[in-house]
Amino acid sequence: MISPPLVLKIGGSLFSRAEGICSLLARKERPVLVVPGGGPFAQAVRETGAVGTEAHWMAVSAMEQYGWYLSRSGIPVTEELAMPETPRILLPYSILRSRDPLPHSWDVTSDTIAAWCAHVLGVPLVLLKSVDGIRSEGVMQQAIRSPVRTDDVDPCFLGFVLDHGIPAMVISGLHPERLAAVLDGVATTGTTIGF
Repeated sequence: MISPPLVLKIGGSLFSRAEGICSLLARKERPVLVVPGGGPFAQAVRETGAVGTEAHWMAVSAMEQYGWYLSRSGIPVTEELAMPETPRILLPYSILRSRDPLPHSWDVTSDTIAAWCAHVLGVPLVLLKSVDGIRSEGVMQQAIRSPVRTDDVDPCFLGFVLDHGIPAMVISGLHPERLAAVLDGVATTGTTIGF
């Protein structure tokens, strides 16, 4: 049986767990396009005080740095926005520079960039973060079908996913068994969005 493809964003907050996450991905051999977060590289951009267009492209460059870091675990990188047969890590700078599809603002981070990739490819999206799912007003949400207030994803993410009908889920990368469950098509703890 061939597993369906998906876009998987690996959050920068999982920097210290990246090797284990990538090893799990490599073992599953599912068609997964990994979109790297920004992690400490994006934080360095924030600390410069840059805003607008300059900050946007600096932060996308930070995603590429994290992508190269993730590739140390043996998953190849790609600059093509296409579904691979086995896991690949997307280096998004060239694609985003050529298409420039999103606002240049700190309201758009790798969360929404990953959602845009999933939309273009027509595949589901999983955000792997260091939280169990999306919280709103202190309450963990099992499912979201309309925008809610939250700090767990960037401000543009929920609107973009819901407006474009992207099946999405937010799960914790601190629990490898949850990622394994998603890759195996098994229900797990997290927040589903739009389905």
